[in-house]
Amino acid sequence: QVQLVESGGGLVQAGGSLRLSCVISGSIFKINSMGWYRQAPGKQRELVAVVTDGSNTKYADSVKGRFTISRDNAESTVYLQMNSLKPEDTAVYYCNAIILKSPQPFEYIYWGQGTQVTVSS
Repeated sequence: QVQLVESGGGLVQAGGSLRLSCVISGSIFKINSMGWYRQAPGKQRELVAVVTDGSNTKYADSVKGRFTISRDNAESTVYLQMNSLKPEDTAVYYCNAIILKSPQPFEYIYWGQGTQVTVSS
């Protein structure tokens, strides 16, 4: 069983900062990538940021320069530092992990339960 547990969401004023954390645990051979997605009311879930095993990163254009994704491989944790938050960043943020359970190249995708981020104007 693989679990992703997120923390760090909350209510913040525009211009403020929050740091999200996501710990992955369970039967894992290798974590290929970890990332953050978000879903605002009435909208589709969208990619926010992702970091690969090689520490390559990708960001949505809307968060570039404001958000930073990082991972601690030893702790199987991914972080999302969010600065200069805007009301349009309000959403439920979901942690995502793509893993291997064995040396065979079969990838599994897991999601966290989501954490609410609300930015007031």
